[in-house]
This record gives sequence, C-alpha cells and structure tokens, in this order.
Amino acid sequence: MNKLLAALVAGLFATVTFAASHVGAPMAAASGAAPAAATSKADSKAMKADAKATKKKAKANAKAAKKTADAKAKSAKADATAKEAKIDAKADAKKDAAK
Repeated sequence: MNKLLAALVAGLFATVTFAASHVGAPMAAASGAAPAAATSKADSKAMKADAKATKKKAKANAKAAKKTADAKAKSAKADATAKEAKIDAKADAKKDAAK
C-alpha cells in the first residue's frame, strides 16, 4: 500500500510540474498563428497608439477645462463690474435725491 501511495503522489507531482511548466507557453507552432515576437511587436504598436490617443484626449480635456475656467473668470469679472456699476448708480441716485 505504501508503494502504491508513493507512486500516486509521485505521479501527481510529475503531472502538476509538467502542467505548470506549460501554462504560459503559446501554442503558436501547432495552430499556425503568428510567432510570439511578431505578436509582441503588434502589441507594442497597439500600446503606443493607445498611449498616444490617451495623451491626445487628456490634452483636449485640459484645453476644455481651461476654456471653461476662463469663461467662468470672465463671467465673474463681468458680474463684479455690473455689481460695482449698480452700487455706483445707487450712490449717485442717493446724491441726486439729497440735493
């Protein structure tokens, strides 16, 4: 019984070791797919294109945010000017009423 158990454990160990060594290996040669180097080159190009698109999108978002901030600042400045004009008009009206 001990020999049988030892054989089963050794077989299980060998099977697991064999399977673990082949987990990441591509099956390109058997299936006729592109070699790993070409795939990584294509992946590299795709990653560069994605990075470029992301950078372009971030730049556009920053530009839009700046435009919005500038518009808000301009609006706030116009509101402040209008408020000052209103205050000045009230002061002038008071002076005219006092005369």
